[in-house]
Amino acid sequence: MVSSDLLARLLRPAGGGVHLVSSGREEQLGLERRLYGAAEQGEVEARWRRDLSAATTAQVVLLGIPSDVGGGVQRGANLAPAAVRARLIADHAARLARARARGLVDIGDVFCVPQLLEDAMLSADQLERTRRAIYPDAPEGERQGLPASPLTIAERALSLVLSDNPGVRVVVLGGDHSTALPAVRALSTVRPGLGIVQVDAHTDLLAERLGIRHCFGTWAYHANDVVGRGGRMVQIGIRASARDRTHWESTLSVRQLWAAEVRADPVAAMETVIRQLRAAGVRSVYLSNDIDGTDPAHAGATGAPEPGGLEPDWVRSLVRRLGSEIGLAGGDVVEVAPQVASPPGDRTLEVAAEYLLETIEAALGPG
Repeated sequence: MVSSDLLARLLRPAGGGVHLVSSGREEQLGLERRLYGAAEQGEVEARWRRDLSAATTAQVVLLGIPSDVGGGVQRGANLAPAAVRARLIADHAARLARARARGLVDIGDVFCVPQLLEDAMLSADQLERTRRAIYPDAPEGERQGLPASPLTIAERALSLVLSDNPGVRVVVLGGDHSTALPAVRALSTVRPGLGIVQVDAHTDLLAERLGIRHCFGTWAYHANDVVGRGGRMVQIGIRASARDRTHWESTLSVRQLWAAEVRADPVAAMETVIRQLRAAGVRSVYLSNDIDGTDPAHAGATGAPEPGGLEPDWVRSLVRRLGSEIGLAGGDVVEVAPQVASPPGDRTLEVAAEYLLETIEAALGPG
């Protein structure tokens, strides 16, 4: 089976990663047709297949992972990939078209069984039953080797893309923050000197949470190990932690800039980030952007908002500086929960769409 055929087995068209039925399914199909500029569903499938084939020569691939099973406070981030993409085409159609012309390819969504997280957590019986449900047309021998859970599917799909196109940059649209880990793992195999910049209100540096190894509160601990520690993970915007900065920096060799430090002197904070990455020998960066790193006055639709966060203009400047001065291997926007917004004028989707587009453009480079 060629790579695009296997990707088509693992993924779904953009907007199709959440399992819906009845009227919800009709709305989902309508979104897919808008995303692909298609009049009917067969055309959606054909255009998505062309996109999968184009991944071998893409400059940047975009993957939606609509899973919030790795979250742990208020859920709802599973709806973000569809909502943020819809906002992109509503507000930024021209910029999105330019990005596509320069080499952006949207390879669609991971299809998420909403009770599953990663295959290592499943019994053999559950794996078999889930594989039969989500790969009904796969031959028996092939089905046995296919992943069943969102994080495992995402890592397999991204690894497949990177094996065919090692230079491609990877952008993930989550989902909760656990969805960053498969991207970091896949990229680390082809990007020597990979570093991570994490924009977040929380450290996510637990080795495990309630016995779970990989989730929203632990992904950074494991990603830090993937890139080899040594100050190659820089966390920005922290302001909600049971431990102080000294604890995290001394025990895990991360570098942190807490939100108060950034707000007090934004210019100096930016220079500190760039200087730290260079000193650590980072050759390219994965920028993981949790929306709760941004102050809830601008982005309150998230599962665990914390006051005193970063300004959107500063975060956008960070994206651009990392792209121009270090180089982006990829990035994400995660933890957007569209339905939890309380003020009628909540800007979260607007801000998230801007962040996503800035990340894509920075990954594409000047042009």
